[in-house]
Amino acid sequence: MENTFQKRQQALEQFHSALITRKNEKQPLGNGIYDKYKFPVLTHQHAPIAWRYDLNPETNPYFMERIGVNAAFNAGAIKLNGNYLLVVRVEGNDRKSFFAVAESPNGIDNFQCWERPITLPETEDPDINVYDMRVTQHEDGWIYGLFCTERKDPFAPEGDQSSATAQCGIARTHDLKTWERLPDLKTTSPQQRNVVLHPEFVNGKYALYTRPQDSFIEAGSRGGIGWGLTDSMENAVVNEELIVDPKAYHTVYEVKNGQGPAPIKTDKGWLHLAHGVRNTAAGLRYVLYLFLTDLQDPSKVIAKPGGYFIAPEGEERVGDVSNVVFANGWIVDEDGSVFIYYASSDTRMHVATSTVNQLLDYVLHTPADGLRSAASVQQINLLVDKNQAYIQGKKQAVAPELNGVAS
Repeated sequence: MENTFQKRQQALEQFHSALITRKNEKQPLGNGIYDKYKFPVLTHQHAPIAWRYDLNPETNPYFMERIGVNAAFNAGAIKLNGNYLLVVRVEGNDRKSFFAVAESPNGIDNFQCWERPITLPETEDPDINVYDMRVTQHEDGWIYGLFCTERKDPFAPEGDQSSATAQCGIARTHDLKTWERLPDLKTTSPQQRNVVLHPEFVNGKYALYTRPQDSFIEAGSRGGIGWGLTDSMENAVVNEELIVDPKAYHTVYEVKNGQGPAPIKTDKGWLHLAHGVRNTAAGLRYVLYLFLTDLQDPSKVIAKPGGYFIAPEGEERVGDVSNVVFANGWIVDEDGSVFIYYASSDTRMHVATSTVNQLLDYVLHTPADGLRSAASVQQINLLVDKNQAYIQGKKQAVAPELNGVAS
């Protein structure tokens, strides 16, 4: 039996070491806006062996997995002490999610989980499930983690074990190791998900991007990315929510939409990454999109390209919740490089890289959604006309030179 234990342990350790040290490869071609990479940066198999296996052959003679990890996805992101850190949502085989920190020296591979997952304090009303943390380094000096806290709906019919209530949980830290739990956000909405803290004070107040909902699944009449102010994060209360980016019929955000990570500050405005949801015959499809808000008034949208920015492709479409990409973390470096961390199908984490200049070019020069098929055709015709005029102009510029050589 000891031989079985040793063989399985050795084989697993070799596999795990090769996985977490595997070099990632940039995919060829791309679309000029961002580059994707060949391998996911985090999967359930990246979870430390000591989280899953009893390493004592006397109590685990068959080297069985004792605590299973089902998925690693929807990670917040931050750069600290020169390293790239993901606060990843880890889901166990028991469906309970928790947070863990994975660290990389370069942001695209070699992500390794810290020794232990985050021990998140509970409130007086304990969370049943926590997930999708947005991490914001605020100008007040704290790092805030805003996440969804889920509890069973107390008003659900007897026998209904799936209805839930969702609200915004809040915790803060200086090092991602020791966390202080604050009271949940209070708003006028029955439910809240995808709440994100703006990184700067606005008129002396903390600013929040919200996503009010009528119920746990449906956004209902409250759909859209909201905006609200609170005097304090120690007792966060938003009494009024302004919808700054509403959902719209027959778009990639027709069912619901939500802020991704905290926006990036640029000289052109605040750059936002969000997710949009539409309905299909195969179920809900999640994609990502970008928009820009005013530098002085972050609640005012000033540019928004039509369509999606990133959509699930190939193997990204397969997983626990198929046909989904979701992002709640990105990192901008001092040189303007941007690392976009996105999950696919509620299963694994990926990275795409770009630059602030590329993303601004995309946002400012991509046509907005015309909201009609005829408008889409008109946009294509305008681009064709522009290209034909440019090509014709080049030919005319070359013609005199050829004539001069001939004479």
